[in-house]
Amino acid sequence: MKDRVRETLFDLLGTDVRGAVAIDLFAGTGALAFEAISRGAAQAVVAERHFPTADALRRSARALGVEARVDVRPGDVLLWAKRMPGLPATGRWVAFVSPPWSFFADRWADLAALVGAIMAAAPPGSVVVVESDTSFDAARLPEAAAWQARDVPPAVLHFWRRP
Repeated sequence: MKDRVRETLFDLLGTDVRGAVAIDLFAGTGALAFEAISRGAAQAVVAERHFPTADALRRSARALGVEARVDVRPGDVLLWAKRMPGLPATGRWVAFVSPPWSFFADRWADLAALVGAIMAAAPPGSVVVVESDTSFDAARLPEAAAWQARDVPPAVLHFWRRP
C-alpha cells in the first residue's frame, strides 16, 4: 500500500483503531500493523506467507519495542477461509485485506472466501478494509451492498463494519 493511501486509510478509520486488534492479512513490510499499533491498537496479528519476511517482521517488532503486542503468523493466509486460526475473540478488529492486486483476478475465489470468513468471525464493532485497484468490481464482495468505497488513486478502499 502506498504511503498516501495508508495515510488516507488511517485518517478515515480515525478512532476505530484505538484499542482494536489490527489484523494485517497480507503483511509484507507490516506497515499497516505497525501503523495501527502506533495509533493505539491494543495488538496486531500479522500474516505473511514468505517465511524470511515473517522473520523480518518479528525483528521489526522487537526493534520497535512492540514484540509482545505483535503476533506474526507465517503461512498462506488464503487457507484461513478453510480453517480459521485462533484469533482474539474479545474486543473489535480492524482487519486489513491488501493482497497483490493480481489476486482479484487470479485467486478471486480464494480471496472472496477469506474476506467472507473474516467477516463471519469478526466481533461486533469490527471493521474490515479491502484495498483493490480501481478496476475491481466491488459488487463481487461478499454482502456487496454493505460495503462503502473510497477512491484513493491508484487504489480503492472498501470498508465493511459489523454493527
